[in-house]
Amino acid sequence: MIVANNDLDLSAMVAALTASGRYRVLQRLDPRPFIEPPDGSETRLGLFLDVETTGLDPSRDEIIELAMVPFTYSLDGRIFEIRDAFQKLRDPGRSIPPEITAMTGITDEMVAGQIIDPAEVVAFASGAALVVAHNAAFDRRFAERLSELFATKPWACSMTQIDWGAEGYEGTKLAYLTMEAGFFYDRHRAKDDCIAAIELLAASLPKAGVPAMARLLERARRPNWRIWAENAPYDLKDQLKARGYRWNGDSTRNPRAWYIDVDNDAREQELSYLRTYVYEREANLVARKITAYERFSDRS
Repeated sequence: MIVANNDLDLSAMVAALTASGRYRVLQRLDPRPFIEPPDGSETRLGLFLDVETTGLDPSRDEIIELAMVPFTYSLDGRIFEIRDAFQKLRDPGRSIPPEITAMTGITDEMVAGQIIDPAEVVAFASGAALVVAHNAAFDRRFAERLSELFATKPWACSMTQIDWGAEGYEGTKLAYLTMEAGFFYDRHRAKDDCIAAIELLAASLPKAGVPAMARLLERARRPNWRIWAENAPYDLKDQLKARGYRWNGDSTRNPRAWYIDVDNDAREQELSYLRTYVYEREANLVARKITAYERFSDRS
């Protein structure tokens, strides 16, 4: 058994354990201002955003914590500086559900009387060239209710816009991905999640050998198309589901219908499939182009 004391070189211990092939060592994430020293490359300002909320429905639930962590990145996806965070609690005007407190550690007493000033949010986030979230389809909808600024920004999702499966990962939850990357952190508070996710984006993907941020930028920059199968025959619902279509039952401006998101080069093929195998005729189909400015929003 190895007994740790002040005289032991912990780095050497980690190296020895790893080299044995019998152990995997996780290190606690220590936040740092620089991941890579600036090298003169052209950079952009990214903003990693995370919200903690009273529930999952942005039309009824409320933000109880917002964190935003700015970071600089090069056009090829290298991350340099992690800047000081914005982190605020917010009183939702009602009791926080016990399951949310159990998950986040945020109590009614902590948020009592606390507000998030939209003007402060705008001042902090206005310079961002890109907003990133881990599950942007969740965070963006809440953020846009808090401030219209977030509707004007392009967004990217570190959970869905990187092919983690192709890189050998078996899940996409942030805590799982960071453990696979070799570190752990204090989970479920918004600021800690942001910093951990930025470190994950800075790390090289095990198979591609490029920063995860590089893959994220490639995907975020490409437009895709949302194709709606309005009034599709009911008995074809299982066929559509098997093909990757999802049902929109929300009361939004979008149709209550099956839909699928496809890349630009697959658009005509998908429209042809619907006309041939679903409607069996020429049909006036709805296909809407989606970019990072609309993606993950109720507006898409």
